[in-house]
Amino acid sequence: MTFASLGLRAELLRALTDSGYTIPTPVQAQAIPLILQGHDLLAGAQTGTGKTAGFTLPLLQRLNATTPNPGGSRRPVRALILTPTRELAAQVEESVRTYSKYLPQNSVAIYGGVNIVPQIRALESGVDILVATPGRLLDHIQQRTVDLSRIEILVLDEADRMLDMGFIRDIRKIMALLPVKRQNLLFSATFSDEIKDLADRMLNKPMRVEVARKNAESELVTHAVYLSTRENKYNLLIHLLVDEKVGQALLFTRTKHGANRVAQQLVQDGVSAVPIHGNRSQPQRTKALADFKSGAVRILVATDIAARGLDISQLPHVINFELPNVPEDYVHRIGRTGRAGTPGEALSLVSSDELSYLFAIEKLLKKPITRRTPKDFTPAPRRVGATADSPYPRPEMPQVPQGSGSRGGGRNAPSTQSDSRPRRSSGFGNPTQRPGGGQSSPSRPGSSSSMPPRRPR
Repeated sequence: MTFASLGLRAELLRALTDSGYTIPTPVQAQAIPLILQGHDLLAGAQTGTGKTAGFTLPLLQRLNATTPNPGGSRRPVRALILTPTRELAAQVEESVRTYSKYLPQNSVAIYGGVNIVPQIRALESGVDILVATPGRLLDHIQQRTVDLSRIEILVLDEADRMLDMGFIRDIRKIMALLPVKRQNLLFSATFSDEIKDLADRMLNKPMRVEVARKNAESELVTHAVYLSTRENKYNLLIHLLVDEKVGQALLFTRTKHGANRVAQQLVQDGVSAVPIHGNRSQPQRTKALADFKSGAVRILVATDIAARGLDISQLPHVINFELPNVPEDYVHRIGRTGRAGTPGEALSLVSSDELSYLFAIEKLLKKPITRRTPKDFTPAPRRVGATADSPYPRPEMPQVPQGSGSRGGGRNAPSTQSDSRPRRSSGFGNPTQRPGGGQSSPSRPGSSSSMPPRRPR
């Protein structure tokens, strides 16, 4: 099957050829004809299977086939794509621009964390396709800088993630402002009961496409677990990165503060790293992702904000420095690798207090995850009370709330030496710091060669 056989117009086929895409993915092959026929659609596919092109290509064709409503001083917004995160909004809008290269339709992305004024100006100039996060879109609605009364097509992308992030009330507010007569497309990685309820309220006699097993992980991903104490996790991470030569990786922690600390320590130990999470400004997040994609940064340390939507070509590794307490989030995290026909590897560093999370993940995957023993790795000796070098204090240590002003262990650490190999500490943090000093709050359970044909995301 080719894109031409799906009934796409010449301009879209030309844009696809320019991008090197020739073969549609299963979700694209099934969804595109249905959308072109005007059906509402409930589509489910695991991450990395090309959902974005699955709705963007037919959306552009349908808009180009109809004449916008007459009247008014500017072009009306005719299609609205809602996404859960800023990064996903930016990437979807980039895809829209790529595929609309030879068409007259234009697009803009609006999301929080950046100045709203340029967005207002872009909307004033007239926009056909609006890609937005719910919160920032409601800001524009409140300021009356956007008119949604002429929307012809509504897309909810990563709908399950939007519900997980608490956007259901915002979505309902936005839907109440849209024309009753419109085409609705709901794309999701999973079909939970909540998603089915939303689909019942939003979709009109929808067609359904599901190309992956429920909550399935990519078959191109190899899974492995390294059992470790919490005190030895960081040393084990350095061993994998240096001695076992694990390459570029997206590394997950549970908390924002934990992401900052891991990234800081890696940099001090000579491994290029940068954190990405909700407390960083949008310019910081954009630069971090761009540097990681370009290869300027080896390790992107992220919270689960990065588990959905990030499209990183041929990412070889995902590392779970901490397992998520929700097993479905494991599938979303590892979905960043093993994409578009390229194999990937998911490595998890698991301490005893995370074993229940591991068993829940294995139950979801319906298979055990291989346990590996690192080669030639000697764990650091555990000294009684010496927890300042650990990524987390032992449970009996007092907890210091975030923002209390306590010093992080890495602040006064000696500068990185010119030695090409990172130095080893006895654990996480500054090896010269006194035991018991400068601890921040622990992350508790429940906290937050020949290449295959390229396929569009």
